[in-house]
Amino acid sequence: MTATAWILNGPNLNMLGVRQPEIYGYATLADVEAMCREKGKALGFGVDFRQSNHEGDLITWVQEARTAAAGVIINGAGLTHTSVALMDALMLIEAPVIEVHLSNIHRREAFRHHSYISKAATGSIAGFGPNTYVLAMDALAGLIGDNDPEGRITA
Repeated sequence: MTATAWILNGPNLNMLGVRQPEIYGYATLADVEAMCREKGKALGFGVDFRQSNHEGDLITWVQEARTAAAGVIINGAGLTHTSVALMDALMLIEAPVIEVHLSNIHRREAFRHHSYISKAATGSIAGFGPNTYVLAMDALAGLIGDNDPEGRITA
């Protein structure tokens, strides 16, 4: 059975490439998904990639991931700074959880410096644009299962 990384994306990330490209760049969410699928294939694990503008969808997916995912990579977007409910759901996951952000949230407005997701995350990666997701996948691969010498997940 192939291990699967769930990659969950919050509100407005469907607008990547259009929304504030000076901050988030011109890559679309479809571009990010393609990068993740390619990286997952190289690492030997599946990718379940999702996005919603609705907090309840994300919470439901996190609850599903609790028993179905080998690990979760999450970009909560604006919900990062506001959603205690999303944090509570993430706290139930025993698998690794990696928080990601395209921009460096610590160089931005003060309200973005606080993350509820960080409380539930194994680690956080921010500020590397779309490559943030690829870095998170490498980190996840190191955290789940036993890796073979080529870095593929064998769990």
